[in-house]
Amino acid sequence: MVGSAIVRLLKKCGFNNLVMRSRKQLDLKDYADVGHFFEAEKPDVVILAAARVGGIQANIDYPGEFLYENLAIQNNVIHQSYLHRVKKFCFLGSSCIYPKECSQPMKEEYVLTGPLEPTNEGYALAKISGLKMVQFYRKQYGFNGICVIPCNLYGTNDSFDLVHSHVLSALVKKFVDAVDSGTKDVVIWGTGNARREFMHVDDAAEAILFLIEHYDLPQIINIGWGKDVSIKELALLIAEKTGFKGDLVWDTSKPDGMLRKCMDVSRMKAIGYMPKITLEEGVQKTIEEYRVLLSHR
Repeated sequence: MVGSAIVRLLKKCGFNNLVMRSRKQLDLKDYADVGHFFEAEKPDVVILAAARVGGIQANIDYPGEFLYENLAIQNNVIHQSYLHRVKKFCFLGSSCIYPKECSQPMKEEYVLTGPLEPTNEGYALAKISGLKMVQFYRKQYGFNGICVIPCNLYGTNDSFDLVHSHVLSALVKKFVDAVDSGTKDVVIWGTGNARREFMHVDDAAEAILFLIEHYDLPQIINIGWGKDVSIKELALLIAEKTGFKGDLVWDTSKPDGMLRKCMDVSRMKAIGYMPKITLEEGVQKTIEEYRVLLSHR
């Protein structure tokens, strides 16, 4: 999702010298394959958007895979970028790197100040290791890398698989499917009280390219809106946008995850970037994209 948004924006900006590989063409977990790729292509700028990602249930079920696969991807790409003297490197982290009981809004310096949220600890540990690797390579070798930490992202090319998707796309699927099938109830995990911050992936792509050009410090930098909504508020918004008239049923046997994840984006604002796509606009666009996907099945 993030990688495709970055590619769309780069093409829109007139870049025609993009070096890309599909997952089938290049296994980033394979050190030798990654080394051959860098030796052949010698990229000037690398944006590491590739990762093993998923929602709460996927993180609970496969913590070892989330830790191993993300560590392997990061170690290979960061190290080969250093060996082949990449001019600028951008590592994409995740807001789940912050402690479970993190003070709000979450400032960059709060990383590693407390225990992580258990439901996504494997993924979070991998991401923390990646950003530390970039910082340590900068300190030891002069590696020109930055670490960008997005809030919850959604939008074009998001997954609507209920096992692997995140909350916003999962809710879009549930409500659209309920409207189409005439289902009267939609079951939603948790209490609805957890709060999340959402940013459309097209805004995230803009922020990432902006920071590649304008940010060059070792400290990590948050990107987002700096404001959040409860899952209940999000569900009601999606229900309204889809025309769902039934009942929302909260399955409190399922986890909420972290109760709140709102980013402090003061550092991003100070450099001069702010997102543009509101949650209402982004949700409407995501609903339309899911309906297009359904029409092609």
